[in-house]
Amino acid sequence: MESEGVSRPLIHEHVMVPWNDLRKGDCCGRFQGISDGYYCKTCDFFVHKNCGDSSECIEHPSHPAHTLKLLLKVVRSCDLCGRNIKNVIYHCEICDFDVDLYCAKYPPPEVLEISETHHHKLTLIKKSPNESTELDMFDCAKCGEVAGKVWCGFPYKCHECDLSFHVDCVWNPPEVNPLSEVNHSYHTLHPLKLHIGQPPDYSDGKCRLCARKIDDRIFYHCSACNFSLDMRCVLNTPQQSVMDLKVHAHQLTLLPRLDSFTCNACGLKGDRSPYVCFQCGFMIHQECLSLPRVININRHDHRVSRTSVLGAVNSVCGVCHHKNSKPEETEDIEPYVVIDDNTIQHFSHKEHHLKFHVSGLLCEESKRCSACTQSICFQSYYDCSNNCDIFLHQNCAKSPRKKWHVLHNDRLTLVTKEGHKFLCHACHRLSNGFIYQCGNKNLDVLCGSFSEPFVHPSHPQHPLYYIPSEEPHKCHGCNSSKLPSPPVLTCIESGCGYVLCFHCATLPQKVKHRVDDYLLSLCYGEEAIGKYWCDICEKETDPKTWFYTSIDDRASLHTKCVMGDLSGLMPGSTVKFFSKSYKVLLNDSIYRPFCIGCKLHCIFPIIWKIGTSDEYICSLDCARIIFMNR
Repeated sequence: MESEGVSRPLIHEHVMVPWNDLRKGDCCGRFQGISDGYYCKTCDFFVHKNCGDSSECIEHPSHPAHTLKLLLKVVRSCDLCGRNIKNVIYHCEICDFDVDLYCAKYPPPEVLEISETHHHKLTLIKKSPNESTELDMFDCAKCGEVAGKVWCGFPYKCHECDLSFHVDCVWNPPEVNPLSEVNHSYHTLHPLKLHIGQPPDYSDGKCRLCARKIDDRIFYHCSACNFSLDMRCVLNTPQQSVMDLKVHAHQLTLLPRLDSFTCNACGLKGDRSPYVCFQCGFMIHQECLSLPRVININRHDHRVSRTSVLGAVNSVCGVCHHKNSKPEETEDIEPYVVIDDNTIQHFSHKEHHLKFHVSGLLCEESKRCSACTQSICFQSYYDCSNNCDIFLHQNCAKSPRKKWHVLHNDRLTLVTKEGHKFLCHACHRLSNGFIYQCGNKNLDVLCGSFSEPFVHPSHPQHPLYYIPSEEPHKCHGCNSSKLPSPPVLTCIESGCGYVLCFHCATLPQKVKHRVDDYLLSLCYGEEAIGKYWCDICEKETDPKTWFYTSIDDRASLHTKCVMGDLSGLMPGSTVKFFSKSYKVLLNDSIYRPFCIGCKLHCIFPIIWKIGTSDEYICSLDCARIIFMNR
């Protein structure tokens, strides 16, 4: 049983809601001069009402021998008009005969005699699109558009004049035939004449009122004024005046002219037909009239409120100091409660309080942050007052319990699952620390704490942003090409082109390694003559690619050799990989263990021990090798 206000037309698999729109239907692929229909929000699928009310089976005069049955999700061509069908057809299985929904209701006649169009009779020429014929390429004598590059249907042809016409240019059923001229309230100087085909070359090809591209082949135009209206604005004309105190204090009037302006609501440029307040000089896009007052966006942690004052400087978020931002009012996202100046109670360890410690002079690899799993090294941190071996970097302790993120449209929740292993969707590191999670989206704390604008020491002159793209990008850190997954950060300054993957963006700036007594610093590549060698793997390094270097700059160490594949895992924990249990260990013994995968001594700082055996694995690649060979 369908809920009130929704329906499930036979021509679509999902529940649809009643909808008013004047556009081409995804049902029949045609424009119809009616607004009633059905809409599926899941698929962005619009169905005209008369198409949605189609029966499962029909008897059709074009094919009287057999009943035609409705079929969904097909790609075929109509045997009456020749158009390609992408979604819905009526089909005869016996004869392999197909008819689209439009032709099922309004089949084009075999012969047309319309003196207003042409003074001779026109004959519908039916040829399969797979057959080679002189009609595969023709100039339509009505609209002038060249057909044939994409199969667009059978033509009507005058054999006496050797002229061809698109079906839509000469045939419109009387029930849906638009008027040849209309007088419109937004253009009172001249009547608007019906045009079929492409807009004139001298026009911008857009509707004067709504700025949508005219692609319906049917529109109204005044050549004297270069004024065009699409069928939607002809049949559903925007209001001439609007009074809405949530938008503006005075009445707004639609100004139907080409004129450049800056919208007072969104701050973006417009080129035509704004709503204006002549008293205040207020101008707004038509579509911005319905902008909500307060919204959540995934690029900002707090609700953002709309202001109509361009350049306002006093609407600042009290939490993040961003303009026009409002903290959440109903939900507590704070990760801890302050007990005193040096003590907090963190939600991840409610049993005991955590004590604050300022950054020290020692770097202890054994002390690891429970959130990001990185070592507590020359950074301020909290630890458990009851000696529970719980440590949190000061910054990690501040990570909010709920967060919006540019990589996900829903809010992420900070989850603490002891021993739970996951792969970060941003940097593709394996981790078992705290996780920002929503559904199947997993981000570690380092990537989950990302916010815009992001300034990295490797590119301090411009901030970086996440810009979704289907094009591959080359990361300036690791010098490797990144496809749309994993995502990358991009500099939006014109001509800059700086790109950074999340993995490189979250590499620690300083790190301790057994190869050197001092901290290693991240170097962002350099021009160098001669060969560089990594002191860990004893292989050549590319100085143009990021590397770690010692305090005397005599070493250039691969970032992977310094960090390893397993740097996101907490030493002392146990993880499962390919159904095997592994103990996560620090590689800090005097003698480096022997890896049974690569048959070399383990060089990475964190390694795996297989169960209770004395067998070790140093990387994910080695774990895969063992799995494939056993």
